Amino acid sequence: MYGRVGDRGFGRIGTETLSLTKVDDKSDTVIVDDRVLREDFVPSEVVHRHDEVNLLSESLEPILDGHRADPAFCFGPTGVGKTCIARYTLAQLCEQEPAVSVAYVNCWQEYTRFRVLYGILESVGRTVDIHRSTPKDELFGRLRETNDSPIVVILDEVDQLEETAALYDLHRLGHVSLVLIANREEELFASFDDRVRSRLRAGTRVRFDRYGTDELAAILAERADNALEPGVITDAQRRTIADAASGDARVGIGILRSAARRASQQGHERVTDSVLEAAIPDARTAIRRKTVEGLIEHQRVLYDIVAEADEIEPGDLYDEYERRVDDPKTNRTLRNYLTKMVHYDLIEAVGERRGRTYRAVDDGAVD
Repeated sequence: MYGRVGDRGFGRIGTETLSLTKVDDKSDTVIVDDRVLREDFVPSEVVHRHDEVNLLSESLEPILDGHRADPAFCFGPTGVGKTCIARYTLAQLCEQEPAVSVAYVNCWQEYTRFRVLYGILESVGRTVDIHRSTPKDELFGRLRETNDSPIVVILDEVDQLEETAALYDLHRLGHVSLVLIANREEELFASFDDRVRSRLRAGTRVRFDRYGTDELAAILAERADNALEPGVITDAQRRTIADAASGDARVGIGILRSAARRASQQGHERVTDSVLEAAIPDARTAIRRKTVEGLIEHQRVLYDIVAEADEIEPGDLYDEYERRVDDPKTNRTLRNYLTKMVHYDLIEAVGERRGRTYRAVDDGAVD
């Protein structure tokens, strides 16, 4: 059964579904529940990821017997539901075992050992009297003292960690289980030192492929049914969005959100084809702008250099980067930054290795 409390397979998905409670907003003739169209919304029904949910839930079942689960890895490109499925599955686990605490840390922003440990402590309410000057070992000690109940830590964008010692810290704690989310396994493990790599090599791999057009159209139908008034968008328009999103649910949901808001602002009771046509590039630009705004300082410097050049070789890029910053990162870290920006479709890499160049992806200006 689907997420039924009391079932051993706490996250297993069958045919039973749960419905969302809609929020009635009479001031908007198009959007019923705006939160359903947000990027971080976790639906009560998962569409087209049943196998992934089942595999991840199986990997976490030892927690129900009082044991730590082996690390679970969610791998796949951007916009395939890795974060959503991880959070959904952990919500199901917490329904089965309320004593479990879940800490979610996005390593794109929280990329140091201090920030990761602090983020986990904040999730379990143990940050009283912790300051920026608090020694990292003291944070680790405080986290070690939380062993009265199990904690599952979701580390999203874990390949952005600059201090992988945080992973070694967490692996040492018998009450902490890890769910690690990244784009590619080989790139993730290449960033680990030998100590971390040997401890995390074992574990469950949950791999996510790009959505097909039919799959993404079904996801959009589910979101539209719960977020919009009936008849606001047609099946054909949802398929147009799915085609434009090229398997990326983040882009698809962004286009749906942009189209619904445009229709509402223009006083329409449904999404017209002209509204949808304008919403597609607008949504892509908005997503790119948000991603660029989320870059940390050194990533933003690299992005700006690439964006200012028509095309630039790695050597020239690194030289210009070093001229612009006071405390430059290592070449290995810079390559990691660039790889991540390629995954997020901010820049593209042209050619292979020695002949490689970088250029910005231009789907609209980003201020």
